[in-house]
Amino acid sequence: METVGPNRARLLEDPLVARLASGEETSWFRGELEPAAEALRRSSLPAGLVEDARQRFRRFAPWFAQRFEQTRTSDGIIESPLHRAPALQARMEELCRAQLPGKLWVKRDDMLPVSGSIKARGGFHEVLQVVEQIIDEACPDASGQGPRVLEDPAVTDTLRERGIAVGSTGNLGLSIGLLSAEFGLRTTVHMSTDARPWKKDLLRDRGVEVIEHPGDFGTAVEAGRAAAQADPLTHFVDDESSLSLFAGYAVAARRLAGQLQALEVTVGEGSPLFVYLPCGVGGGPGGVAYGLKQVFGEHVHCIFAEPTLAPSMMLGVRTGLHSEVSVQDIGLSGRTTADGLAVGRPSRLVGEQVGGLIDGFVTVADQRMSALVSILGQTEGWKVEPSATAGVIGPWRVMEDPAYLEARGLDERAMAGAHHVVWSTGGSMVPADEMAGYLDQGRQALSFFSQ
Repeated sequence: METVGPNRARLLEDPLVARLASGEETSWFRGELEPAAEALRRSSLPAGLVEDARQRFRRFAPWFAQRFEQTRTSDGIIESPLHRAPALQARMEELCRAQLPGKLWVKRDDMLPVSGSIKARGGFHEVLQVVEQIIDEACPDASGQGPRVLEDPAVTDTLRERGIAVGSTGNLGLSIGLLSAEFGLRTTVHMSTDARPWKKDLLRDRGVEVIEHPGDFGTAVEAGRAAAQADPLTHFVDDESSLSLFAGYAVAARRLAGQLQALEVTVGEGSPLFVYLPCGVGGGPGGVAYGLKQVFGEHVHCIFAEPTLAPSMMLGVRTGLHSEVSVQDIGLSGRTTADGLAVGRPSRLVGEQVGGLIDGFVTVADQRMSALVSILGQTEGWKVEPSATAGVIGPWRVMEDPAYLEARGLDERAMAGAHHVVWSTGGSMVPADEMAGYLDQGRQALSFFSQ
């Protein structure tokens, strides 16, 4: 039976949804939001979910340090730096013709070790959890001994018999593929045909099977899910509903808190924290936002940034339909230069569990993201993918909405002490010729800021 989607005309009765459908850059900040503590109490997520993930990363840290040289300086902990961005802030103030109270920071997940994107957090965690489960089920004598059992030939033979599969726009596939291959798992990544060729080539070079599908991210996910269900020895990583991915992403929150503390940055009533998170299906930003609200409560404001052509999470939360609505239902293509954010249908898990914790949403045109690639390169010398820039415009969008600031009690004094953290995604693994292309496109798109 053919599935009938939501009625488009009825969806467009909402002026904000109509604006999304037009493809215009849009902002939606929620002046009223349930207190974080109450929203977290009502969540049905397991109480120890994030701590369990944090401990799993710690157990495997010696293994990472042994297998991946770039993790040795951090003793095997997968983490990215937090950088002040004064030159970027000054340039953006000039382009936006508006001063930004407070300080601008960038959380450099484009520099995360091994796979160079925010997806490393969740993807790595799920692979580690799967590996532990395989050891516990197939090699009970080795259970509880930690990563050192991976040196046991019986364990390595068992891992080679087992498989892991994922549907991905690119960066999650890289994270799952690179780490799973290192463990010897049979690894399959299902990707849409328009995902970046270099990502597919890199995976194939590591022995990962890459299967391409016409259509968007959703098509790749469905194909991967169906193939894994037909193989009882294969685990499917479901980006749309995985608690394991979500938990891995959420670990970042306490790490960020530690970095801020080390930099003597306080977060409180007189110094609010704004975090701008690029969003695709929603798992990465949803996990981070969940963790941040646990740590900082009302003092952190989480803003999701999406492409104008793929605002799936804003649409899902605004309508309350979550995964039952797609951007195609309002006439958008879901195709964007920010391939990691090219998602038409959002995660129901994130929408239902975290939707009430999201303070606002912004959409960003492809041309602006391209221009921002060039701007980050010119001002800070950082080379990132277009998707990594989605949150950069966020602070200026917030300042354009005085009603939101007033509703949240954020007066001039509070905003003067604000800290704006733009969360990056990927970039460090992009081939030099591909990056040169991004930078050239960005220079050509700079005029977008004057429109």
